[in-house]
Amino acid sequence: MLGRCVLIVAVSVAAAAAAQSFKPPRTSFGAPDLQGDWEAYSFTRLQRPKSFKSLTVTDEEAAPWIAEQRGILVGVKPPPKPGEPADGPPEGVGDVESERYEVDHVGLARIDGKLRSSWIVEPTDGKLPYNNFGRAAVEAAVHADETEYDGPEARMPDERCLVAVGSSAGPPILNTAQNSHYKIVQTPTEVAILSEMIHDVRIVRLNAKHPAVTTHPWLGDSIGWWEGDTLVVETVDQNPIAANRFTSGGILVLTPAAKVTERFTRISDSQIRYDFIVDDPAVFTRPWRAEMVLTATTRPLYEYACHEGNYSLPNILGGARQKEREEAEAKKPPSK
Repeated sequence: MLGRCVLIVAVSVAAAAAAQSFKPPRTSFGAPDLQGDWEAYSFTRLQRPKSFKSLTVTDEEAAPWIAEQRGILVGVKPPPKPGEPADGPPEGVGDVESERYEVDHVGLARIDGKLRSSWIVEPTDGKLPYNNFGRAAVEAAVHADETEYDGPEARMPDERCLVAVGSSAGPPILNTAQNSHYKIVQTPTEVAILSEMIHDVRIVRLNAKHPAVTTHPWLGDSIGWWEGDTLVVETVDQNPIAANRFTSGGILVLTPAAKVTERFTRISDSQIRYDFIVDDPAVFTRPWRAEMVLTATTRPLYEYACHEGNYSLPNILGGARQKEREEAEAKKPPSK
């Protein structure tokens, strides 16, 4: 319990320090105005890559890693790992020819004037503090993703166009290489956060209570309140089908028992500071805390017609059926 209190105090202090020199505009009903279009494009990831040893890094330290990541996005293969062929791992289907990424113009995120190597700030190693059950859940998620092709229900919910890839819609909100674009709309009683990817909309009910009966909505159940100029959002009742989130910074597992506490603080005309704490004793040894920034953008949100253009799922399942036919044919005795 002490650890949880320390995290909450730390986030509150950070938000207050970030906002002390800036007075956000107000809505017509007097609330701090978070409305508008925002984006979270960055090469900073949830967890700290091995290339970095500390939370903050210099431009010189960041440059080689950013160059490598940009190369990967346009099809330049990284150096082979031990045991891989000399030309590195095979390319993913369509990666070079058809994928369109939106991070080519950015580097690592800058918070408080310093480049950040990870969103996670506590624990200080920048890693998700999984317990034994959590580590087993991550391994099971990887195994299922690589081996379970019996039917659509076995595949990841993002492949089925049920939720956005990599927790980009949250909670917590995490950045991806494309579609990390959001629109915030406020009323006196609700705040709506629209994610460009899959057009998920999370409705935060202000000064409300969580329902007594759990229903496991896709984005959890979110309630919120204002603490000064900061919007605090508490989300519980995560959907178990969406428990495994394959993010650019590793696999994030959240159980229905998780509580995610987010803080949105407008720190300038062009930025929202976004802090969150994840408390899920089922999979983590302790609560952990992360910090991000959302940046104002004039670029429009585009249609995300996921179901309408989702050829991936039938192709994945069709490929699995073809492989089964080939394996069955190989087992037949030779014809006389």
